[in-house]
Amino acid sequence: MDGSFRVLAIQSHVAHGYVGNKCAAFPLQVLGFEVDNINSVQFSNHTGYENGFKGQMLNEKELSELYSGLEGNNLHLLYTHLLTGYVRDPCFLKEIASILKSLKSTNPKLIYLCDPVMGDDGFMYVPKELLPIYRNEIIPLADIATPNQYEAELLTERSIKSEAEARGAMEWFHRKGVETVCISSAEFEKPNTLYAFVSHENENSSQRYCIEIPKQGNGIRFTGTGDLFAALFLAHATLTGFDMKTTLEKTVATVQAVIGNTLENIPEPVKEGKVKVTSAQRELKLIQTKSRIECPEIKLLCQPF
Repeated sequence: MDGSFRVLAIQSHVAHGYVGNKCAAFPLQVLGFEVDNINSVQFSNHTGYENGFKGQMLNEKELSELYSGLEGNNLHLLYTHLLTGYVRDPCFLKEIASILKSLKSTNPKLIYLCDPVMGDDGFMYVPKELLPIYRNEIIPLADIATPNQYEAELLTERSIKSEAEARGAMEWFHRKGVETVCISSAEFEKPNTLYAFVSHENENSSQRYCIEIPKQGNGIRFTGTGDLFAALFLAHATLTGFDMKTTLEKTVATVQAVIGNTLENIPEPVKEGKVKVTSAQRELKLIQTKSRIECPEIKLLCQPF
């Protein structure tokens, strides 16, 4: 690849660790994409740390000013992709919609991936005012959406407790105009198992796949895996020409490799549940998994559904 792909990534930044843009930029770059970052927040560390976090939030006027600087130098013409993730402010999210419309007006083929980062496990960790903006203003502009199970439930206002309900939720996204929707992680009744679903619909093709993912880590939860998933999915969808089977298999393989590498560096008493895991121990070993980002080792296969 000749460097013809350039992503504008608007999401969170942390000084330490791997979430948001810190988690997305490296794998995109390893896979040959140029990445320009605008940080919606700049925090010392992610918000799950035991002793809190410090930092600043970018507001919508500052976001507009940054974009106007890119525009003034015609740098906005270079972007082939827009990736958005963690945002905390409703006005900031609305400004993203304005930026997207500007980017699409200069490059109608630009691909926008929206990762509607709002919560997980039944808990919403951004202001509730963001939900209707995502539902009514942002999602209809997206080419790709990568919600998790809870976020898909919030957006569609329906329960997702089965494959059939996952399919129904993804149809909601298609009706909103989203060609490609991937529910990045879902959990049903089968123990120690996660599922990912993808549906791609346009006038030329229809693809639907599911992949079953064994849980790793004896209940240890990792922060940043959703951000990593979204970046990898954007890269592989582009590189495969939207071959959804290969895209999902490579994305899941890489995320699983990163989690596996992270677990190898966690002490055994912690993995056995004898000692509580710390946020620092749960930081993803992203750099150490560079070879698996470059060449995913596919062990889990998609099935049509």
